[in-house]
Amino acid sequence: MLAAPVPPIPAHSLLVFLLQVALLGLLALGLGLLATRFGLPAIVGELTAGVLLGPSVLAAVAPDLSGWLLPHDPAQMHLLDAVGQIGVLLLVGVTGTEMDFGLLRRRRATALWVSSSGLLIPLGLGIAAGLVLPASLRTDGSEHAVFALFLGVAMCVSAIPVIAKTLMDMNLLHRNVGQLTLAAGMVDDAFGWFMLSIVSAMATAGVTAGQISESLAYLLLVVAFALVLGRPLARAVLRPLASAGDGPPIAGAAVLMLLGAAATQAMGLEAVFGAFVVGIVIGNGRAVGLAKLAPLRTFVLAFLAPVFFATAGLRIDLGKLADPVVLGAALALLAIAVAGKFAGAYLGARLSRMNRWEALALGAGMNARGVIEVIVAMVGLRLGVLNTATYTIIVLIAIVTSVMAPPILRVAMRRIEHTAEEELRLNERLGTAQDAP
Repeated sequence: MLAAPVPPIPAHSLLVFLLQVALLGLLALGLGLLATRFGLPAIVGELTAGVLLGPSVLAAVAPDLSGWLLPHDPAQMHLLDAVGQIGVLLLVGVTGTEMDFGLLRRRRATALWVSSSGLLIPLGLGIAAGLVLPASLRTDGSEHAVFALFLGVAMCVSAIPVIAKTLMDMNLLHRNVGQLTLAAGMVDDAFGWFMLSIVSAMATAGVTAGQISESLAYLLLVVAFALVLGRPLARAVLRPLASAGDGPPIAGAAVLMLLGAAATQAMGLEAVFGAFVVGIVIGNGRAVGLAKLAPLRTFVLAFLAPVFFATAGLRIDLGKLADPVVLGAALALLAIAVAGKFAGAYLGARLSRMNRWEALALGAGMNARGVIEVIVAMVGLRLGVLNTATYTIIVLIAIVTSVMAPPILRVAMRRIEHTAEEELRLNERLGTAQDAP
């Protein structure tokens, strides 16, 4: 017997969804422009759009309107989350296309030093902080060691989507420091997703050596596939499309990014990692010039990414900070998070013989944790490792560190000279240089 066809989305749910996306897009646009007027990146205003529509403001001021526009219905919210996820995956993929592997090969020691020290120092400080935090910040059923490890993971991650958006907003992605920041952030995030899978397993059914080996094997498999087969496959798919007009190569690149995200998601890693790797493969495979992908980059940066960041802000509840214990812990953990990431990245850069301004810029970029830390916090909340108070603290750290990055980057980058290589990279992105064969 054939199953009945799946009914279409109800009319009211569709209406609410369309209003949600339109209102989030409108607020993100307006507040993003306002943020840039005050010298801040657009992402600050975009996150604020979600905070205004979430429990911190709208639910407190107009609960009936909030309940209608943002109902506590998982199916309704999942529609909005789906749009946000497409936006963040394409944002990360587009960012990957602009990674310069030639620079990374020449300065791989610097990237490894920065990523290693920028990861291990905050990881250690986060674990130590988790061991001494008050018991009221843990759930009753969570083990102390698992909670501490989870907090360490939250402290050590960076946020490629936020770093990428910030660097793009500030026109710094073509700079050497921007490229190194993304490379180091990619290493940190790959390790962070690996550790998250291990700690999540410890929080549920325990973890075995086999599970650790499997996660590590998948990570190495993705890297090996990208290095050996990725570029030939990307060229085989995109080169025929490049001669078919402007639209096909854009669609082909977007499809490849989403397939890469699906692959790593299926492996238990994280979808953004797969999208980023595919973006790198497309950009370095020279299957299609970066100028051909400019319309995709414009649409993602102008609409999809702002909607994603606004959606992330919807889950922030600043009312939790009214508790003095929560506020005190938040300030302490914020100080630990900032000091650990800055100290680690700065130390790694100086050990690689970079000057103090380059080291400061790398520290500022690596310190931006953004929505990746929010995702980690949401996983901890779902698994019962974090309670709502600790979740709020981690989200606060994500926002504050993301807001801190632009002013520090602006100060540091004024003192770092442009190079001919950076200008060539910028011209290639804008389409003023001839595409390489």
